[in-house]
Amino acid sequence: MSDQLPSRVLICDDQEMMRVGLRMVVESQPDLTVVGEAADGFQAVDGAAEHRPDVVLLDVRMPGLDGVTAAGRIRAAQPATRILMLTTFDFDEYVFAALRAGVDGFLVKDAPAAEMLVAIRGVLRGDPMVSPSVTRRLLDRFVTAGPGPLPDARLTRLTDREREVLGLVARGLSNAEIAARLHLGETTVKTHVGRILSKLGVRDRIGAVVWAYESGLSRPGETDGRPDRPARR
Repeated sequence: MSDQLPSRVLICDDQEMMRVGLRMVVESQPDLTVVGEAADGFQAVDGAAEHRPDVVLLDVRMPGLDGVTAAGRIRAAQPATRILMLTTFDFDEYVFAALRAGVDGFLVKDAPAAEMLVAIRGVLRGDPMVSPSVTRRLLDRFVTAGPGPLPDARLTRLTDREREVLGLVARGLSNAEIAARLHLGETTVKTHVGRILSKLGVRDRIGAVVWAYESGLSRPGETDGRPDRPARR
């Protein structure tokens, strides 16, 4: 049995039943433990400062201080803390703002327990977690509502292969799935992804996905016909 201490989780949601449900899911796992709860945005920021959690589960719509603003304050004070946003489809604009602010991932509140655990462990590993179905819906609503693809000189920095890899990243494929699709080694794909992030000047895969759609490299509605699940590294 591993002697490693369980990862510390702070649960932030204004609905008590949601907090209870999340606590049950988290504490059912030996490698995770709940260190605190928060019912509004200010409590979330204070709780993160007090408990120094490894990951914060944070509702995008919080009373007092909205989740996106709270996430920004937590990120500024504790850069190493991972932030996983919780949302419903009804408030996509908040999720999009959270993505652009650089949170580590998000998932819908009615996701199965197993999917929530995959997302929590993913952000703890440093892998941005995002459901392909939510990404497509967000981008379909916000990117297409804008003035259209914006010219970006960074596109010319990418090789043809890097554009191909980025397109598949934007469709929610993991490195292993991209490797299988392009007949490449997974390490090679990981190297491509690292170079793409560097050339685009974005922090993570989520930033690369948003950039891919805003630049017109990928288009809303493109799918693989695969079951929706969090995208993993």
